[in-house]
Amino acid sequence: MYICIMQAFSSNMIAHFDLDSFFVSVELVRDPSLKGKAVIVGGSRERGIVTTCSYEARKYGVHSAMPMKTAIRLCPHAIVVKGTYGEYGKYSKWVTQIIASRAPLFEKASIDEFYIDLTGMDTFFNPLQWTIELRELIMHETGLPISFGIAKNKMIAKMATNEAKPNGYMQVPLGKEKEFLAPLELNKIPGVGAQTEQVLLYNGFKFIKDIYNTTPEKLEKILGKWGVDLWNKVQGTHHSIILAYHESKSISTENTFEENITDVNKLMNEMVRMTEKITFELRKDQKVSGCVTVKIRYPDFETTSRQVSIPYTSADDEIIPVAKNLFHKLYKKGKPVRLLGVRLSNLTNDAIQANLFQNIERKNILYKAIDDVKNRFGAHSVSRASGKSKGSKNNIV
Repeated sequence: MYICIMQAFSSNMIAHFDLDSFFVSVELVRDPSLKGKAVIVGGSRERGIVTTCSYEARKYGVHSAMPMKTAIRLCPHAIVVKGTYGEYGKYSKWVTQIIASRAPLFEKASIDEFYIDLTGMDTFFNPLQWTIELRELIMHETGLPISFGIAKNKMIAKMATNEAKPNGYMQVPLGKEKEFLAPLELNKIPGVGAQTEQVLLYNGFKFIKDIYNTTPEKLEKILGKWGVDLWNKVQGTHHSIILAYHESKSISTENTFEENITDVNKLMNEMVRMTEKITFELRKDQKVSGCVTVKIRYPDFETTSRQVSIPYTSADDEIIPVAKNLFHKLYKKGKPVRLLGVRLSNLTNDAIQANLFQNIERKNILYKAIDDVKNRFGAHSVSRASGKSKGSKNNIV
């Protein structure tokens, strides 16, 4: 699908790139026999949640975050792939490197989304042609389909990308934003979820154009402060800037004990405490991790470490069990421990594909509440009963 609305560029222009059905696309590159088939990435046919699915599966009503049993009932012939999360991180990094080699300023919004600042490019060459060539390079090098949208700000560029999918591109010219937005349903606006959509429908608003003749005050009465923000969005107003990409390699914490410890329960308590500490820091930075490493040092300074790739997440309850498991695989039973460390690496900005095998929305609300308490009263104000000791240090690289 290729859509291109042609008009001269303004100096203020943003491109949004989105890898189409990213996890599925990686699986198709790894196993070309899956092409053209209904593919679901998730747990198993009997349990779990759909992480993502191919467009062939979507035709049957399958979508992300759907219970796997429901998906299989809708599409019984679907091929279910558990998912190779280490590969997804590798391909994401590959695309990032290609963009970094060409773009003067870009933001990595998630594992499969990028914003590129095209401001001023029209002085030297055609920004649309430059973006098309970058897209073609990514597809040629990686074999992955990717769509993009170009507009005056990040919000409209992202919406243009969504309209151009699958595997296409769209430009929204300067001054044509309302013309582009008018026929779209309100749920196409980032931030308008199912509940908000129902409230708007009840009040007679279905399409973006339906809001053009109302006032921000009326929307505020319906939706509170979010109503004013929504009114500004449908006018095509969005002020979020490009956050220059800087790949934090890792965040870690370790504790050298004053006295060597042989009590495994104490070591587990410390493991929990340290992991809680760095996952809190991770969420403050709006990042998620795709790799966990545990380090153990003994009194004779023998040091061992082990790491494992995980689905992208910043949730304590998903990372702590991994850290504990790594510890048990590493630890020499009965030997005193001098130092214990945990490191989270393969970091990226708040990836929405965190781990859809869990109820992400509910979990995010819970962790936001916990983090709000920690921000107000200190990082140690809320912790698990099993994590009580102090004295470790953080390192962000």
